[in-house]
Amino acid sequence: MANKICLALIRKSDEWVGACSSSQWFGQDDGGKAESLFNQWSNAEAAKFEKEYIPEAGADVVGGGATTVVVSLIVEILGDSTKFEGAGYSLTGTKEVLSSIAADVLVEEGDNVNAVEAFWTPSERDEVLTSRDIIVDFPELITI
Repeated sequence: MANKICLALIRKSDEWVGACSSSQWFGQDDGGKAESLFNQWSNAEAAKFEKEYIPEAGADVVGGGATTVVVSLIVEILGDSTKFEGAGYSLTGTKEVLSSIAADVLVEEGDNVNAVEAFWTPSERDEVLTSRDIIVDFPELITI
């Protein structure tokens, strides 16, 4: 899933307006701490949404107006080769972060990935995300 999301985002890089990334490295014996931080970051992102919308399979989804979309990808992965730092500071840096994640989640057929959580807003096609919404809910985003 993370690979496909990263590739889809890279393909739309001409439409990016902002990005950010952060990471935390844990030693081999700190798996519980890594999982706890993953859960904290996932819960922090989930808390930004007033509701969760997942269309039913085969549902007839009607498109809405033009809007900005925010995609949050949280990854817990083994190893220390994945480049997480640099998204948001430049288009190239953001592509490098996404490319590194896309490649590394496939190592060992994905067995090195402990967890992935993906969020996107707006989740309903008829919702529009305003600039104010982005500033309030995603102040960490850096304009590219």
